[in-house]
Amino acid sequence: MTPRTAGRPQMLVEEFEQIARTVPETVRLEFINGKLEVKPVPDGDHDEITMWLLRQCIQQRPELNLYPERGLKIEKYRDGRARPDGSLAPEGTFSGQGEWAEPDGVLMTVEVTSYDADTNQRDRVEKRDGYAAAGIPVYLLIDRDDHSVTVHSDPEGGTYRSRTTRPYGAVVEIPEPVGIRLATEKLKDYAS
Repeated sequence: MTPRTAGRPQMLVEEFEQIARTVPETVRLEFINGKLEVKPVPDGDHDEITMWLLRQCIQQRPELNLYPERGLKIEKYRDGRARPDGSLAPEGTFSGQGEWAEPDGVLMTVEVTSYDADTNQRDRVEKRDGYAAAGIPVYLLIDRDDHSVTVHSDPEGGTYRSRTTRPYGAVVEIPEPVGIRLATEKLKDYAS
């Protein structure tokens, strides 16, 4: 393995993919910003939030699927690997692709925060920036720490130029190309 030194990744992306293929199902790995990350296995409320969002997407945009935990190639030159909690894309987008798919066709990625020490850096910074660098039009962050929903949109130059945050209970507008409205009152049921 290549050690991480001054801007160099911990390992090559091919090395990461080999390691990721061999871990047990109880462990989820990602390769973000040149470093190996362990993604926590979701708890029950996390799953309920994800299913709530899936139903909202299907009802409003039945031609799209919200793919859970789909491996995506992100960041500059596709050297990052992430497993968003959801990837909204037209049906068939990932047909014929392997474990780590190109993000072409993905309209929105979704993360639901977990209660762990790495959430701030991973979900609020690194993944957001990776999805923007990959040109994914919308990044939706459902933040269980502060009971809010944040919509990042309009990616340009590796960052999202637009950001809107609303508390649980508000109606959240997700811009085109997604074009849906989320009535988030139900998320209060999963707030602790």
